[in-house]
Amino acid sequence: MTMSPFPDGGLAVVVGASGAIGGALEARLHADPRFADVVGLSRSSTPALDLLDEAGIAAAASAVAERGLEVRLVIDATGFLHGDGVMPEKSLRALDPAQLAHAFAVNAIGPALLMKHLLPLLPRTGKSAFATISARVASLSENRLGGWYGYRAAKTALNQLLRTAAAEIGRGKREAVLVALHPGHVESRLSAPFGSGGQPTLSPDDAAAKLLAVLDVLTPADSGGFFDQEGQPIPW
Repeated sequence: MTMSPFPDGGLAVVVGASGAIGGALEARLHADPRFADVVGLSRSSTPALDLLDEAGIAAAASAVAERGLEVRLVIDATGFLHGDGVMPEKSLRALDPAQLAHAFAVNAIGPALLMKHLLPLLPRTGKSAFATISARVASLSENRLGGWYGYRAAKTALNQLLRTAAAEIGRGKREAVLVALHPGHVESRLSAPFGSGGQPTLSPDDAAAKLLAVLDVLTPADSGGFFDQEGQPIPW
């Protein structure tokens, strides 16, 4: 794969910048001379962004637009797998409607609203990209073990939302690249309770470096795709 660089002087946005991967992405982008500015958004940023609050998402998008720079890169590094006594379901017996609704709200609906409010900010010409952190367990064809119902299904829904948005955005912004990315097994609060399944464990900084390297080589022909941290396509 060849380099497909971003034009210099643009703005990069990281949503979920308070998380392990998001924080590492923000730090690396601050050190990248191609970007004139980097905005990190989270529930604790100013402005604050909560995926469950569309008005807050819209306000954050307006604040990004007010920076006056072309938005060249947006990375959604959010996600919910466990917390507040909730763990991934191991069987049908564990399915709970409130837990499923929360998984979809954070892992699919929230990112869809990010697309709604941030994708219009991408410029019409020159390379731009929107990447959302998905997960290999969202792959239907690779699901051999079962379990993790809500997380799997919500991330699969996210992939479909991303692919649908890519088709729409590509009609007017032909150089835009919209992709779902699997970061690998990363040392983080999200992955801490679980094993790596035989995968190498990456530090957040190493994962961020790999994801940004993938985004550097992807082209509009890859838009709507699902890729791992090495840039290899993941089957739907």
